[in-house]
Parts: sequence; structure tokens; C-alpha cells
Amino acid sequence: MTTPGRPDIIRIVLADDHLVVRAGLKALLASCKDIEIVGEAGTGREALALVERLKPHVAVLDLDMPQMDGLAATKELVALKSPCKVLILTMHTEDEYLVTLLEAGASGYLAKNAADRELADAIRALAAGDSYVQPTAARALARAVSKRSEHSDERELYRTLSDREKDVLVHVAEGFSASEIGEKLFISPKTVETYKQRINEKLQLSHRSDYVQFCLRLGLLQAQ
Repeated sequence: MTTPGRPDIIRIVLADDHLVVRAGLKALLASCKDIEIVGEAGTGREALALVERLKPHVAVLDLDMPQMDGLAATKELVALKSPCKVLILTMHTEDEYLVTLLEAGASGYLAKNAADRELADAIRALAAGDSYVQPTAARALARAVSKRSEHSDERELYRTLSDREKDVLVHVAEGFSASEIGEKLFISPKTVETYKQRINEKLQLSHRSDYVQFCLRLGLLQAQ
């Protein structure tokens, strides 16, 4: 029975730089009468070209590929306003990957070791307009999102900084002097001090210790 909102035949592009992996994924989908592989790619750039030319419903992209990885390809498809949904396949299961990929515009995320059980269901979910995160990763995703939301106000303030102000913020937190920062950014120490003044006003910071704590809370520095 056809699911409302889902095409009768789901056209997909499959991208992975390992031929053996692609063959395995094709074998998994061979018995699915409602899924058709219309194109294969070995790099992110090739996948992007195929999506633009073939207009599939879903692109199944490996995260780690040469010439544009799955994350970069996803961002590019979003920028191009492609209606194609992206399912990322990866060996990684870390929380941060989940959040980063979904924020970039991917509609689903699936660890390769679960593909034999869940790949077809994930593709069908995306084609129907839903998102897909494998059940074993749902709790990790919730933790990661919760962790990020703890400092959402500070993240909003951080976004008000210019790129140069962000650079100065991190360098100050790392302990570099105005002269050293100036050398790194090819600006004068006086200009560095001007940027610091703007940062202090925007973020309500006063001392280097404030810079350090702010950057640590937002994950801009690694704790020493």
C-alpha cells in the first residue's frame, strides 16, 4: 500500500567511495520494489552533479568521501534549494556528528553497521517527508541538543560578532597578547584593542578569564 506523501517508486542516488560498500548497499536494496537506484557516485562532487541532473527523491551519501564529503555536499544541496532529501551513512556515532549533520540540512543519519536492518526504512521515511535517526542514536541526539541549548543565549550573542571579532575572542582566550594577535591577523595592536572593546560591549566580558570561560562553554576551546 502506498504511503501518503511518498512516491510509488523512490529514486535514489547512492554515493560511497568504496566500490565494495556500494555493492553491499545495492544488494541490500535489490529486493525493495519501491526503491530504484538511478545513479552511483564515488565522491561528493560526483554525487552533487548526479542529484542536480537526475533529480532523485533521496541521496544516500557517505560522510567521508574525497572531493567534497557528505557534510559539504549536504550544505551545497541546501544552498541550491534542492528538494532531494539527504541520508548520511557513516562509521561515526558521536553525538556531535548527529547534531552537526542535521543542522547542516541532512534529513537522516544512519550508522553503516545498522544499514542491513534499517537502510530501506530510512529511505522510505525521508521520501515520505519525515526525518530518520536510528533509535539507538535518539537518546544521544537528545543529550547533545540539550547540551547545546544550555548556552543558547550566549550562542546568540556570539553570532553578533564579526568574523574578525570571533578570531580575536578566541586568541585572547588562548592567552595571546595584543601584539601577538596583531601579527597573527595582520592588524595593528591598536586595532586588536578596538576589537576587544567591541567584544566586551557585545558579550559583557571584562577579563581574560571571562573570555576563557565563555569560549569553553561554547566549545570554542578545549579545556587544558
